[in-house]
Amino acid sequence: MATAFSAAKFSTQPFHLNPTSTTSHDSPLVFANPTSQFLGSTRKLHLTSSSKFNLTRRSGTVVAVSDVVKQKKSKSAPTLLITKEEGLELYEDMILGRAFEDMCAQMYYRGKMFGFVHLYNGQEAVSTGFIKLLKQQDSVVSTYRDHVHALSKGVPARAVMSELFGKTTGCCRGQGGSMHMFSREHNVLGGFAFIGEGIPVATGAAFTSKYKREVLKEADCDHVTLAFFGDGTCNNGQFFECLNMAALWKLPIVFVVENNLWAIGMSHLRATSDPQIYKKGPAFGMPGIHVDGMDVLKVREVAKEAIGRARRGEGPTLVECETYRFRGHSLADPDELRDPAEKAHYAARDPITALKKYLIENSLASEAELKAIDKKIDEVVEDAVEFADESPVPARSQLLENVFADPKGFGIGPDGRYRCEDPKFTEGTAHV
Repeated sequence: MATAFSAAKFSTQPFHLNPTSTTSHDSPLVFANPTSQFLGSTRKLHLTSSSKFNLTRRSGTVVAVSDVVKQKKSKSAPTLLITKEEGLELYEDMILGRAFEDMCAQMYYRGKMFGFVHLYNGQEAVSTGFIKLLKQQDSVVSTYRDHVHALSKGVPARAVMSELFGKTTGCCRGQGGSMHMFSREHNVLGGFAFIGEGIPVATGAAFTSKYKREVLKEADCDHVTLAFFGDGTCNNGQFFECLNMAALWKLPIVFVVENNLWAIGMSHLRATSDPQIYKKGPAFGMPGIHVDGMDVLKVREVAKEAIGRARRGEGPTLVECETYRFRGHSLADPDELRDPAEKAHYAARDPITALKKYLIENSLASEAELKAIDKKIDEVVEDAVEFADESPVPARSQLLENVFADPKGFGIGPDGRYRCEDPKFTEGTAHV
């Protein structure tokens, strides 16, 4: 059966895309072209297909993602891309991500959070479009911009906010903070502070799924891993090494590039010899897809196919989601390097506004229903702040836990006792 990544039934003529369309799903995806105001690339972008990749031939067939969507619709037209229930779920998840991050900004400036805090505003379509398609057993590996990924995967807002406050009720008992969200229960394998650091972990998680299925003969183990990272990571060696291993072993993983066009203050166009990141996929024998990351429904269509491929044992996929962050790199960034016109252009393409318009215009939801969701999420976020604020801070004895192989801290002394149990051991060491 042909999928979005099988070129057998799709035209090889690329579809040129309309840069002004934000919500129409009868029109092509919003990709860049030489006259476009979509600033992410300098040339027209296409979907490169290689599901039946010939290792002796490194050129793939080109198919537009919009053609895939049209093919799906033409079979049962007129059919909406989502049901009412799916639309409301997507909207609620995106509103949760936005409201939570806005509250984080308030709490940070009130001194409730410490260190660097990187917010996700503007990129919600990527997290929601991918993660809401996962099973509980599937894994997510994130970056330092990880709060919303954790929320989308089901980690409670209370646990995420408490972690940001450094409290014991946080998902990492207050020891991870903003950049290191983790939840074993929800298979969120981290937040990672260094770029590219999480990709090998995600590749290992995908290998675990394959090993369980093929070696341990766990037939029901069809778990998939999503590895999220940014455009700045894609010139990093770990990215290439893991793409190679994943393709070589046909691992059940999707590499999701959240290309928000800026690596801190470095423009993506200035930092890489070829800004079309998705093209790196076919070089390793996997499909490479570029999609408008400001449209949750287009992201979701691509995510369905990529996750489905992985679950069926057909191997990895590289997906480049061209998106934009509405705030600075972190809350310590005054955001003075980006052109105000560029920021205004993307603000006008707000993914939440676009989804809301789609839901109302297609009679999938009323204004009253969406306002009720807004109110519900405001209450959830307020409750998370109150819970975090009232939660206790970690005991000093917790400081050295999970740091060394010795779970209690600084090892075992000559007498066979834990050194940290000596009352004199920690005297005068508050500065350490």
